[in-house]
Amino acid sequence: MGGQLQGRKIAILATDGVEQVELTEPRKALEQAGAMVHLVSPKGGSIQGMHHHEKGDMLPVDRELSQVTPSDYEALLLPGGVANPDALRQDAAAVSFVRAFFDSDKPVAAICHAPWLLVEADVVRGRTLTSWPSLRTDLRNAGADWVDQAAVADEKLVTSRKPEDIPQFNAKVVSVFANAILERRVDRTSEQSFPASDPPPGPMTIGPS
Repeated sequence: MGGQLQGRKIAILATDGVEQVELTEPRKALEQAGAMVHLVSPKGGSIQGMHHHEKGDMLPVDRELSQVTPSDYEALLLPGGVANPDALRQDAAAVSFVRAFFDSDKPVAAICHAPWLLVEADVVRGRTLTSWPSLRTDLRNAGADWVDQAAVADEKLVTSRKPEDIPQFNAKVVSVFANAILERRVDRTSEQSFPASDPPPGPMTIGPS
């Protein structure tokens, strides 16, 4: 996986109550692939990680949400936990941040309860995705096709069900993110290589001899 995402900037959006392993393990996989990863949160300092119902570590925040824009990043990862996405979906700035990645056709990954944020951002209609099983009805009501699979890629959206699925989730996230970012770079290069041609010169006029 090394080098696939070399130098690419990726955001992880989370707050207190995040399922720790769903943040730390995908982050590790992205960094091993060469990405520069920032933990972005509505609050500064650190956020409380969880191991299911037990408190885990305090995880240092790299950037406050108010200090960044979606254009700063090429992809977005949303870890789960119950309290984390439930709080974020009530934060208008967090919801707008998520929606902007879809509006810009950038890759996004979400695991476990994180698709609650996708529902709130109204970006799941017509898409195939998975999640923690209790979100199945919410996602179907929002127009998604919910499937029970370890990791699902629908174009540039990757979703997964639970911590046990993290190995499959990580592999798909790195692959989809790398391909999507490369595609955007190629598109940009093509646009820069073939600028609109200058208008043809007008007819020559010959003055009196």
